[in-house]
Amino acid sequence: MSRTKKIAVLLAGCGVFDGAEIHEATLTLYAIRKNGADYKILAPDIPQHHVINHLTGEVMNEKRNVLVESARIARGQIQPLDDFRAGDFDALIMPGGFGVVKNLSSFAFDGAGCTVHHSVEKAVREMVRLSKPVGALCIAPVILAKLFGAVDVTIGNDKETAAAIGQMGARHITASHGEVVVDRKYKLVSTPCYMLDANIVQIAEGAENLVKAILELAG
Repeated sequence: MSRTKKIAVLLAGCGVFDGAEIHEATLTLYAIRKNGADYKILAPDIPQHHVINHLTGEVMNEKRNVLVESARIARGQIQPLDDFRAGDFDALIMPGGFGVVKNLSSFAFDGAGCTVHHSVEKAVREMVRLSKPVGALCIAPVILAKLFGAVDVTIGNDKETAAAIGQMGARHITASHGEVVVDRKYKLVSTPCYMLDANIVQIAEGAENLVKAILELAG
């Protein structure tokens, strides 16, 4: 009997404008279990860049922690990213949300000249070194472009973001709802999700198709 695949899910907080996109995160977890695998949720134990009032869109005068906020989605079952060991997992997936480009990287501010948080870079690079697949939803593929350069990824059809991906040496492939782009050399899978004008059914489709592709690559 085959062993149950275990997937690391890396979150960037809680909430689309300053953390992880909740629909993408939740539907990724659902797709993992639905397709016979299991997951462990992780997040870096670092301060958020800022906190956004999701009702008004305004910046709030308070400080929050990425790990603590991510624990809301994880229902408390979460580990600091510093505890991540690539050998414990068959794949890694990063849902989107502005936290990816504000907390896990500086792409929201620096574009193609961005940096990736060292703990995120270490985790992703170690998975690729071990030839284990990495998935990225929504805006998260920019991290893959920054770390690996000449890879195939998609964020949908946003011209400005696609241009930045090209500046980082990667090839952007236009994709629509539910479609995935697979870079077989590095075993990277990406899908647009809310980088498109999507509804929650389309997000579920994208998350599931990405998870299925990840599990196929994981063997």
